[in-house]
Amino acid sequence: MIRPTGSMTALITPFKNGEVDEVQYSKLIERQIRLGIDWIVPVGTTGESATLSHDEHKRCIEIAVEVAKKSNTKVLAGAGSNSTREAVELAQFAQQVGADAVLTVSPYYNKPTQEGLYQHYKQIAESIDIPLMLYNVPSRTGVDILPSTVERLVKSVKNIFSIKEATGSIERVVALSNISPEVDIISGDDAINGAILNSGGKGVISVTANLLPNRISELVKFALSGNFEEANRVNRELYEINKVLFIESNPIPIKAMMFLAGLIDTLEYRLPLTPPSSENMKRLEKVLEKYEVMR
Repeated sequence: MIRPTGSMTALITPFKNGEVDEVQYSKLIERQIRLGIDWIVPVGTTGESATLSHDEHKRCIEIAVEVAKKSNTKVLAGAGSNSTREAVELAQFAQQVGADAVLTVSPYYNKPTQEGLYQHYKQIAESIDIPLMLYNVPSRTGVDILPSTVERLVKSVKNIFSIKEATGSIERVVALSNISPEVDIISGDDAINGAILNSGGKGVISVTANLLPNRISELVKFALSGNFEEANRVNRELYEINKVLFIESNPIPIKAMMFLAGLIDTLEYRLPLTPPSSENMKRLEKVLEKYEVMR
């Protein structure tokens, strides 16, 4: 069973005339592969999964698998829902079409208890044979997967051994690392990628990597090889862009920067997301000028 570690990109979903732009999407994935990313992560938060139809969601996974199978890059497919039944369906579909693992966000809005979270993840994981990565982002979902629940899942479910940690708390990372050396902690917050990697993290799922996959790949390779001096240098160089990409709700800024860099042809979002303010667009453009964007 392949453990999802290393450099990973939380892919945007490009739209054209209100529909998923499949041609552009394939090109973005090909660029990620060419510039050295280890895993691509379609239809997560950054991929606007909350406003995709189920058919669109599944098609994005299919495209990612179709493009990545020609390479060594793996696919960690978004398969989350606040309905356990729907999450099981998406996870099973991802496995069926060839995804290497699934990323499952904690159920949003209905705010389950820790017991509910345990049963939710256990049922999804036991419905598939590929790895399931927990995704904890309480600022978005309203529920926090506590370390005790992570420990319980890792000990009792054979294909759960990693978590995308996006609480923004290094203390939480330390607490998770004390649970068991078997828990792979993956950074879900670009602003603290370096700190999480320095604290034993096994990789990052990065928004910034949409724009700079080569730099995120470089950062992670340095860190995982123990060269923290160079990893910290790269992380410092990325600090400004990591911060500005969250001046408005993700993925508003990253899609705008991708458009400014000429990596997508149209700047479209699904409501209720809207383009950035003119002031923030200028800020994004100014920061973008400081980085070399490879094609």
